[in-house]
Amino acid sequence: MSAPKRKPATMKVKPKEEVNKKALVWIGSIVGFVIVAVSVLLIVFS
Repeated sequence: MSAPKRKPATMKVKPKEEVNKKALVWIGSIVGFVIVAVSVLLIVFS
């Protein structure tokens, strides 16, 4: 049995704006998490 191949058409249908929004959300969440982690460490060790 061969694994079902993913349809490349589904990727082409999605607009690039949606992908960019997801990337921005990921970057924003990572940056926010880093800022929170650094602030917590500064509060704990100060």
